[in-house]
Amino acid sequence: MSNFLVPASTAGLVWRKSTFSGAQSECVEVADGCPGVVPVRDSKNPDGPALTFTAEAWSGFIHRLREGGFRTP
Repeated sequence: MSNFLVPASTAGLVWRKSTFSGAQSECVEVADGCPGVVPVRDSKNPDGPALTFTAEAWSGFIHRLREGGFRTP
């Protein structure tokens, strides 16, 4: 999986975080509307950098989360 940093402040994107996050401050945010990639950033540092993942890699990650693939015993 290849990812790279992009400056979030220059991306001009609309960011969102999961509705499951509630009022928690330790969350990640994602931006939609970038063909082929999904930018991800730390919600506590909105002016900091963002990681970008291929849409395929992000979809696989979300699928594994929903299936409980990252639970600890």
